[in-house]
Amino acid sequence: MTQINLNPVAETEVGYGQLFAVLIRRRFWILGIFCIVLSFATVKALKEKPSYVSSMQLLVEPNYQGTGGANQQYTDSNIQVDGTTQLTLMRSSQLIRKAVELLRSEYPDISVNKIKNSLAVTALKDESQGANSNPKIFVATYTDNNPIKTQKVLQAMQQVYLDYNREQQKLRLTKGLAFINEQLPKVRESVTKAEVALEQFRTSQNMIEPSAQAGALTNAINSIEQDRRANQAQITELQAQYSSLQQQLAGSPQEAPITARLSQSSRYQVLLNEIQKTDLAIAQQRVRFTEENPVLQELLLQRNQQLSLLQAEAQRAAGNNSYQLNGTGESLLNKGQFGPTDINITGKLAEIQANLQGLAGREQVLANKEQQLRAELNRFPNLLAKYSRLQPELQLRLETLQQLEKAKQALSLEIARGGFDWQVVEAPQPGFESESKIRQNILLGVVVGLFLGAAAAFIREILDDSIHSSDDLQKQISLPILGRAPQLPQVDKNKPIIKLPFGKQQDSTAWISELLIKLPFGEPEGITPWTVEVVHTPPAWEALDLIYKNIQLQKSASTLKDGEALDLIYKNVQLQKSTSVFSSLMITSALDGEGTSTIALGLAISAARLHQRVLLIDTDFRQPMLHQLLYLSNEYGLSSLLESNATVPIHSHIPVLDIHIDILTSGPIPTDPVNLLSSPQMKKLITAFEQSYDLVLLVAPPVLGMVDALLIGSCCQGVVLVTRLDRVTKTALAEATAMLNKFNTIGVITTWTPTQ
Repeated sequence: MTQINLNPVAETEVGYGQLFAVLIRRRFWILGIFCIVLSFATVKALKEKPSYVSSMQLLVEPNYQGTGGANQQYTDSNIQVDGTTQLTLMRSSQLIRKAVELLRSEYPDISVNKIKNSLAVTALKDESQGANSNPKIFVATYTDNNPIKTQKVLQAMQQVYLDYNREQQKLRLTKGLAFINEQLPKVRESVTKAEVALEQFRTSQNMIEPSAQAGALTNAINSIEQDRRANQAQITELQAQYSSLQQQLAGSPQEAPITARLSQSSRYQVLLNEIQKTDLAIAQQRVRFTEENPVLQELLLQRNQQLSLLQAEAQRAAGNNSYQLNGTGESLLNKGQFGPTDINITGKLAEIQANLQGLAGREQVLANKEQQLRAELNRFPNLLAKYSRLQPELQLRLETLQQLEKAKQALSLEIARGGFDWQVVEAPQPGFESESKIRQNILLGVVVGLFLGAAAAFIREILDDSIHSSDDLQKQISLPILGRAPQLPQVDKNKPIIKLPFGKQQDSTAWISELLIKLPFGEPEGITPWTVEVVHTPPAWEALDLIYKNIQLQKSASTLKDGEALDLIYKNVQLQKSTSVFSSLMITSALDGEGTSTIALGLAISAARLHQRVLLIDTDFRQPMLHQLLYLSNEYGLSSLLESNATVPIHSHIPVLDIHIDILTSGPIPTDPVNLLSSPQMKKLITAFEQSYDLVLLVAPPVLGMVDALLIGSCCQGVVLVTRLDRVTKTALAEATAMLNKFNTIGVITTWTPTQ
């Protein structure tokens, strides 16, 4: 059955454990680069010559320390103590060049670049004044191999600083005062013109402050608009109430006031009651008498009189609204029947109607007032524009005049003071030997070495396509991982793990005594598998029964010892058998050297310890390893059976009391392995072996690079892929699993070294 073995790698966040694993895995890269960088840093530190450092401290304070802030407000901003500006100025080439001229006679080889490279100027900030305070103390340090030279250079720089500062301050203040004297007459004339223009504007427009008046008009209009919105809201609300009450009222809303008055008239209601009594009496008499009966005629006359009285009372109760009474007295019988609710609704309707009339009148008044104010406001834009040009212009010129006059007075005082006050807090002294940087350079080399080593390790890890852990392997494939086996030790020739207890000799003539099964082709030959007894199990291969029990209890393989892994792997293979029956397994790998022969031998021993009849066959005709692993003769083997079309040897009995396995080596290396492996004889041999053994294990060559493994896999019921961590690559694994898709690949066995 075809399986899809490729598993798309999910993008997962790299954790600290993975980073630590990379560092451990690439430790030799880190250590090598670390040693190189540290050696370079150590050599460089030891070769450095001693250096001497001299320093001086300067206090830079402006002379503008007056008690009031008015004088300082108009001072040139360039004379404020700006730390960045002062530092840039002190290290400028212009000033250093002057110092070079002073030192040229004593140090002919001195230059601007030499001083600039060795001169450092820093500012000392007062923490009590805050982080944003301007520094006042500046420290200049000079480093050189000559201690006297360091002092002389700083003394020259000190003189240059003081001279340059005084000259520049005096020059700036003098130029500033000349400019003020030139500008004062022009500013006074412009102030006079601005005052005359503003006075003419106010006289012609009959207003003092147009913006204030325009603001008052705007506020009034806004207030009216707000009142109108509130008024409209009240009208809308009352109209909604009026409509709602009309729907609740019984009868016509136009007749509601008259009906309400009639309902409230006691005389009208008494007359209605009397008419109802008369109508009742007439109805009773008509049952007994005819229309000509005197009693009935009298009742009809009485009823007509009552109707006349009812109509008169209705007109009296209606008052000025009597014109709304329509019809004769008969129609009045249906009026005046409002209950308390209808009367209350009628009263509310009348009240709402009166309020609506009042609000409509107020709306008209507000609209007229708003129209008048807007007409008045429309003439202000031009006035405001003109006033806005005149007033700021006058104000600006007045302020300019005041500033110039104050600045003139302040600058005159500052010229007398002489600008900045530079004081030497600490004079330059002969240079002292600076602290050795050997330790610092070595520590720097350690840090840089570790950083570069880690960077190189991660770059190497990125470029490496190998699989290093079971988690990485599981991300690459969807096949189950049957177990994780350590790198098993080689068999010691002096202490073999097998012996030949059943008369097996190197001479093939002694093998003919075995019972043979005849195949459809070929003649029987005396070629049988080696039947060996396991007499010694290396420590790394022990504890197989414990693994089997742990699997039954569903314990994790990660809790087992290294030697228990093969039993765990074989038990996993048995568990796979519950869903896919097989008695022959091909053990192969993606690349060469991944331990297929050792794993196959270990699985055979594990199966034999579980009382399984096991046959182990080496099908690698190119580089057979199984006979070398067990120190067996390879003179005859599988290739001999395939080339001679011999019959399949089967023992008449296989011992079950001890641990025994049958081993069929590869035999002599054939000239055409593909031809033998693809022959019908190969499939018939495997089929015959499956009938005689519980498990047949075939050690196959790698999948990639040759077709042998695919030919062998077609003869087996299952395939197990062996991968060695840190050796197999993702590309090779993907190609191998893709090529094994058409076979019943039951899982993957990983091998690893104890250092992983």
